[in-house]
Amino acid sequence: MPDTTQLDRITHLVVLMQENRSFDHLLGFLYPGRRTPSGQPFEGLTGTESVPGSDGAVTVFRIDPNTPDAYFMPGANPREGYLPTNSQLFGDPSPPPPAAEPPMDGFVSSFADALRYDAQKQEPIYPGTAPANIMGCFTPETLPVLSGLARGFAVCDHWYSSVPTMTLPNRAFALAGTSRGRMDDHQQHGIPPFDFPSIFGLLDQHDPDPVGWAVYSDGKQLTRNDFPDTVRADPRHFGTFADFAAAAAHGTLPQGFIFLEPSWSPSGNSQHPNYDVAAGEQLMLRVYTALRNGPDWDSTLLVLTYDEHGGCYDHVPPPSGAVPPDDAAGQFGFDFGRFGVRVPTVLVSPLIAPQTVFRAGGGTPLDHTSLLKTVEQRWGLAPLTRRDAAAPGLGDVLTLDRPRTDDPLAGVTAPTSSGANPAEGTTSHLDAVCDALSAQAMAQA
Repeated sequence: MPDTTQLDRITHLVVLMQENRSFDHLLGFLYPGRRTPSGQPFEGLTGTESVPGSDGAVTVFRIDPNTPDAYFMPGANPREGYLPTNSQLFGDPSPPPPAAEPPMDGFVSSFADALRYDAQKQEPIYPGTAPANIMGCFTPETLPVLSGLARGFAVCDHWYSSVPTMTLPNRAFALAGTSRGRMDDHQQHGIPPFDFPSIFGLLDQHDPDPVGWAVYSDGKQLTRNDFPDTVRADPRHFGTFADFAAAAAHGTLPQGFIFLEPSWSPSGNSQHPNYDVAAGEQLMLRVYTALRNGPDWDSTLLVLTYDEHGGCYDHVPPPSGAVPPDDAAGQFGFDFGRFGVRVPTVLVSPLIAPQTVFRAGGGTPLDHTSLLKTVEQRWGLAPLTRRDAAAPGLGDVLTLDRPRTDDPLAGVTAPTSSGANPAEGTTSHLDAVCDALSAQAMAQA
């Protein structure tokens, strides 16, 4: 179906995908009373939601700026794979019956298991971390950048990760519309790159002229070595965050799709539990400021999202009815018929009205393949898989005829954390993945 929105006014679709946080965990308290000031419904928290713990019900609580060690909550890695996710949603790691609705009641018990596992493996745990920490959810005052952008532009309160598992499969769905059955970051023989085309190759093949694209990284590069078309791509498509900031300032960003990668290290800004959430706030402010102060701001759509929930609490059951992307057999017997957990997603553009809550029309919710659908609609590309063919796009969020000139983050300062990072000096999982993929790419060159 042809796009009939104002999407043709967008020449730069910029995506920053962060790590492993759920919607309730970061934005559940965004609007009190679960409504915007204009009365739009918002699927947030009431503050009474609870799940069972070893000593009775554990209720959600607010992480405010005065909460001790707020920006290192929940204090340890809650675990993010397919089996832990089943435990969090269903209270059991075993695959659930098809189309079963999750009761969303296993988060505390799953985090208790993760803490025992991390203690045995001597993984970093913040002092005083307890299973109940997983029910902590940030207030808007604690996350002034993400919350300010969510209120100032649009928040998606029904955006789901594409699959109920970990990082690499979800990032594959975001960039290629499939993981070809893969449901784990690791495979039996290490960490192989994906062997199927991505959106970047599709943009290069656009007829009559290629569509621009770039991947900018604030540390080690992941996407560059993860798909065959990015491994073979011209190096000019890749750069650092300094390159991104300079291009935004000078109006030389590629006209097309721009994908931003955070720093994956424990001292970085990806916000992976239990790394520094405040560092991610600082990164988002850098990205927003660079784009807003550049000459292409009026034609830019910025998407801030997260690859998956990472074991953090959310109260909304992920829906079934997802379209399997292809006929590949899924690991663990997964049929790709249900979505992953809800993740925070904020849409930023001067063509978006403030305090918008954006949801997809129809029966298919927004998920990571909505990024692909938006690129495909904007630049007239065929879908990569059945999943992105069925996905809703983002064009309907652009409702203003004239670009806004106000700045919702005027006067906002990104927070800084206090206290020591317990993971400092360790090697992050994704840093190790980047090293493995880079070594394999060099060996094949």
